[in-house]
Parts: sequence; C-alpha cells; structure tokens
Amino acid sequence: MEKWFLKNKKGDREGLVSKYGISPVFAQILINRDIRDVEKAGQFLKDDPSGLYDPALLPDCEKAAGILRTKIAEQKRIRIIGDYDCDGICATFILKKCLGELGAVVDERLPHRILDGYGLNIRLIEEALQDGVDTILTCDNGIAAAEEIAFAKAHGMTVIVTDHHEVPFVQEEGVKRELLPPADAVVDMKRVDSLYPFQGICGAVTAWKLCQLLLGSDHPLIAQMTVYAALATVCDVMDLVDENRVILKQGLKRINSRPPVGLKALAAAYEIYNKKISAYHLGFLIGPCLNATGRLESAQMALDLLDMEDEQQAYVYAHKLKELNEQRKEMTRNGSEEAIRKIQADASDGSLDKVLVQYLPDCHESVAGIIAGRVREACHRPTIIFTKAQEGVKGSGRSMECYDMFTELSACKNLFTKFGGHKMAAGISMDSEEKIAELRRRLNEQCTLTEDDFRERVLIDLALPLSSTSLALAKELEKMEPCGVANPRPLFAERNLILTSASIMGQKQNAVRLTVKSRDGLLHQVVFFGDLKPFHDFLDEKFGDGASKRIYTHTCAYPFHMVYQLQVNRYQMRESLQIVMKYYC
Repeated sequence: MEKWFLKNKKGDREGLVSKYGISPVFAQILINRDIRDVEKAGQFLKDDPSGLYDPALLPDCEKAAGILRTKIAEQKRIRIIGDYDCDGICATFILKKCLGELGAVVDERLPHRILDGYGLNIRLIEEALQDGVDTILTCDNGIAAAEEIAFAKAHGMTVIVTDHHEVPFVQEEGVKRELLPPADAVVDMKRVDSLYPFQGICGAVTAWKLCQLLLGSDHPLIAQMTVYAALATVCDVMDLVDENRVILKQGLKRINSRPPVGLKALAAAYEIYNKKISAYHLGFLIGPCLNATGRLESAQMALDLLDMEDEQQAYVYAHKLKELNEQRKEMTRNGSEEAIRKIQADASDGSLDKVLVQYLPDCHESVAGIIAGRVREACHRPTIIFTKAQEGVKGSGRSMECYDMFTELSACKNLFTKFGGHKMAAGISMDSEEKIAELRRRLNEQCTLTEDDFRERVLIDLALPLSSTSLALAKELEKMEPCGVANPRPLFAERNLILTSASIMGQKQNAVRLTVKSRDGLLHQVVFFGDLKPFHDFLDEKFGDGASKRIYTHTCAYPFHMVYQLQVNRYQMRESLQIVMKYYC
C-alpha cells in the first residue's frame, strides 16, 4: 500500500496569480515544486534558452577547450571514447560533429559492452597508440579510470575527461577525499571545486557545454546539437528541472520543427512521425532503440544512424534498431520474472532483504540494469542484478531516493575489480560469483532503511474536488511540460467518492472507464490504464467476493478515495477533459 502525502506548501500564490494570469490551482502546483516567487515562476514559464548556465563555470572546461584548440591547430589526431548507452552515444556524436566543424583530425570509439565493459580501458588505449592517436577525449566516462589514464599518460598521450558521474573518493578520518584521474583536464560538475550551479546534467550536456566554448554559443551547430543533449537528458533519467528542463524544451521544439534524418526515421519506424514528439517518445521509444544497439550489437550502429543524411538508408537502419529493441524487451521481461521468482523464494520467512542482490547467471548482462529497475519498481527496494561475465560477474544497480547506492557500495569496494556510478545507479565488476553473497550480507547489515521507506510515496499537489476540474484547467496544466523525473505530472485527490459502474475499454481490453459520484451528487467519467488485476482484487477484498464482476453489470455504491491526473483528450480535432485515476484505496 502506498503512502499518500498532500504537499500544500506555502508561497506567494496571490502574487503568481496576479503577475502571470494563472489559476490559483496552477500557482499552488508551482509553489509545491519550490517555484515559490515571481522571478522563479517567470524562469519556469519562459520558453527560451536564457536559463542556461555559462559553460566556463564547469571545472577545467576552459582548460579542455584550450588544449583542443591547440591540438586542432597542430592537426594532432584526436580520438573520442564514449559509452554504449544513449547518453554516451549522443555525447560522442556531439563532440564528433563539433570538432569536425573546427577541422579537427578526429575519430571515435564506443566500447563494446561485452568485450570492453564500461568506459576507458587498456585495450582501447593500446589501440589508440597503435593508430597514432595523440589525444584521447572521453565523454560520459573517465572519472573513475585513474589507472587507465595513468597508462595513457605514461605513453605520452594527452587525455581530456568529460564526465558527469560521481568522483571516486576515499574516507579518511570521517572526511571524504576525492580521487581525480591524472588527466590533463577533468570536466565534471561533481568535482568538489566546481562552481557550476546545477549538479544534474548528463554526459551529453557536459560535452555540449565544452562545444559551446569551442564554437561559441551562437554557432548554428550548437542549436542543432540541442536535440541530442535533450534526448540524452531524458534517456539518462536526469531530473527535468532547472537547466535540464530548458534544454529539453529547446530540443523538443527543434525535433518537432526540423527533425534530424536519423531521429525522423526512428519516429517513422514507430509510426509517430506525424505526431508531436514528447519527452515520453524520447524516453520510451526513440532512446531505447539507440540503447538496444549497445546492449545486443554495437553502439556504433546507433551512432551511424545519427550521422546519416540519406533518408532511405536511415529508414532501413531505424527498423533494424527497432527489431533489436523488441528483442531487448523480451529478454527484459523474462529476466525480470526470473529475478522476482528467485527473490520471493529467498524470502522464506516472508520478509525481503532491505537491499536486493540477485544473481542471474544466464541473463544477458546488457539488460541487467533494466531488470534491476523493474525489480526495484515491483519490490520498492534498492536492487542489484548480477550476471556471469567473461571474467567473474558484472552487476547493475538501481536505487531509491532514500538510499545513496554509490556511497553504500563505496564501503564495500574492496570486493570489486571495477565500480562506478552515482546515488541512483551503479555498475560493478567482481572476480568471482562467491563474492555476491558477501556483498549481499554487507549491504544489508549496514543498511539503515526502515519498512516505512519501502512504501511508495505518492505526493499529491492538491485536494481538488472533481467538480472543480475543467478542460481549461487541464490545458493550463500542460504548461508544466515537459514532465518527468523531479517534475512529474500534477496529482490531485478527492476523498469519499462513490464508484457506481465500470466498463472495459481499449482494443486490448486493458483499460477501464469508471462512473464516479462525487459528494455533491454529480457523476463523472474516469479512466484507468493501470494493471486491472490489483484493481479487481481491491474491489473484491473491500466490497466482497464478486464485487469486481458486479461493477460491470450492475449499478453499485462502492465508497473509495482516489488520486488522479487531468489530461486533454484530443481526438479528430476535438478536445475534451480526461480524468485519469492513478491510485485508489
């Protein structure tokens, strides 16, 4: 059962209403998101890039730009080494295009997930040496590659790191001391000496910021690359607040007006080309296709698609990527089911570990992180999934807001051969599967989470009677877009409603339309797109066996409470209010 909380924070609601002509409901939602004064609200509501921060505030960014200008002028060979996920692919593409615009002698390598693992490694450096590369430029990796960078430096190479992950550290007498790699420049806003105002940018945005210093913020290519900075922001699950929200709004505007050939082809593959592309489409359709190449084949496929200008060729590639993504989805579904079965079997006394650590030896390591995320959602616990690797085991972890996975794993790093990540996610390598049980024991012994932390928290913006909803309000709430992590769609609640009847809807019979009576006696149509089995179980448990069947055949009077969202339903040039039930009790 979830825990419902009503936000209802204090702020200058009247001032916001007066200044911007918004409704009191919308003003309260802004206040609940800590947009409490007129100036902050103005920045939130503005649709221009004035909210972007100066890239020179990133540590070593100007230094890195200076080194690259010199290398370009001397025509030294530069190699970009990225990552095989969407963020790394987009970061690599941004750097490649911008350095190429400056006339650099530049190429790229994306590590192979199985053969290379994450980030910079000795094999990639040795290959670069054989190819006569002078300078290695990392993106979305490198902050934890101290040994590898030292090897490159010992062989006379220049190394520039651009990353956004946590800086490794050691704990000395209760004080953290960060361990920066010995690169010529380390651009990472997570450094303790960083002056950058926002800690939440992804690897592609970090690369994009460096390119702003190299080309100038007004260069046309910088605007073009906003698309990939926005795509990576969504797909790397960054908080959609502050600068990230500005970047995403600008990127979506460009995608919908002047879509690049590769992304246009992916949209066409999913039959959404003629629709308005949203953050949802980036995060759940387009981005996963790029990710699937790095998981099951080579991420170079995705990079090649982004770089294509021939539409026919791009369409062929896009359909290949879609097929790979469908394979990935099937593997994820099977792995998630197996992991949950094993976890339930381990809980012989009925209680789950506080931190779930599970070994799936036959699972493809490329989907371990997605499976960890699915298990975390199902069990509401931090989760790490291990798979068999060429040498030992590899694990991917996904966490919760109340559990800093990077810090907790850092206390166990003597078990690891490789480790990196941040508060909400981590990647781990160990040399033997026997160490999995030891890691599980240690993480759970040191875990301070309580049972209360494992209940999903539902943060409600307002207690709003259904009779106070309207199409106008639903349209006004669209100003909150783009919504996502840290900027969710507004939630409302009303108590003491009466559920009178229901009907199944949708081609797949996986949604329900409810008729609900509010306390003033008015009837309202509500739709629910969630899992119907738990909803039916709730009805039978609360109102007696057969209640879930009676609601479809008879007029009933089932009292309940509801949390809901307001949406605009657009169909055949008509607009109507849609009330969507999200939670019930």
